Amino acid sequence: MKLLIINGPNLNLLGKREPEVYGSLSFEKYLETLREQYPETVLDYYQSNIEGEIITTIQQADGVYKGIILNAGAYTHTSIGIADAIKAIQAPVVEVHISNTFSRETFRHQSFISPVASGIIIGFGLEGYGLAVRYFI
Repeated sequence: MKLLIINGPNLNLLGKREPEVYGSLSFEKYLETLREQYPETVLDYYQSNIEGEIITTIQQADGVYKGIILNAGAYTHTSIGIADAIKAIQAPVVEVHISNTFSRETFRHQSFISPVASGIIIGFGLEGYGLAVRYFI
């Protein structure tokens, strides 16, 4: 089974950015662990700070992957374009957020992704990605 993990803006800074919120482990290091835990699953990874690149990647993933694990970062709260891309494809998308967005600033309580996602995992740290992998398995 092939899954695609997509991370949005500033998630390339995991391990450095606000460690009290996001932890001190880089995503690349966590991804190594995730791949070791699920060797039967191909986990491809893409990260971009650019909204249009994320949209294109979602569109191109359709038919190639059994599912997409998406942490759209700040675009979660602003991007109708990403939501429309999800609606346009057949592959299911699980929305993941490392922090509990509802315990943070009120603008983070709104998600344009949630209504079009198959499921949402919020606030379990990096382990949220592992929970999403388990959902697809």
